[in-house]
Amino acid sequence: MGKVISIEPTPNPHAKKFMLDSPVCTGSTRSFEKTNAETTDPLAQALFAIDHVTSIFYVQEFVTVNKAPDVSWEALERTLIATIEANVDAVSGGNERDTESASAAATESDPLLKKINAVLDEKVRPALAGDGGGLSVLGLDGLTLKIHYQGACGSCPSATTGTMMAIQNVLKKEVDEGIQVVLAQ
Repeated sequence: MGKVISIEPTPNPHAKKFMLDSPVCTGSTRSFEKTNAETTDPLAQALFAIDHVTSIFYVQEFVTVNKAPDVSWEALERTLIATIEANVDAVSGGNERDTESASAAATESDPLLKKINAVLDEKVRPALAGDGGGLSVLGLDGLTLKIHYQGACGSCPSATTGTMMAIQNVLKKEVDEGIQVVLAQ
């Protein structure tokens, strides 16, 4: 049974990263937002049953939970820990909301997207994961890359400004000078 071994702050004051002693899942990320919370994922269902939880992101050995700004972490942490520990073992290997699978299918048929994702995997996603977040590529229209932030990045003010510009600069340098990065609406 997975146990929460630490809780780490993130750059986003409304998100915390719950570190576990064993993997929640392997490989692909899982990302859920309360606005579209219809899911069969048992961990997401259990966490969304807690008032004030707005989004959930998990991969490897951590779960990032975003909360509404009008509630303190002290009011939620014990309940979140108990809920994560009670439901983490119910997570299955597959999930219909697996954010990587749709992106992977599109990437295989587009060499430019494949190169972009390789650069993101090497230089961007590890840093975002370190802060309890991630990003998925939703598409490429010409040289305009549409992304969606996950986890702590999803509601973090710096993600929509500095972080997005840093991602764009890395892609301009490593892939193509003409690339523009935009947040998908």
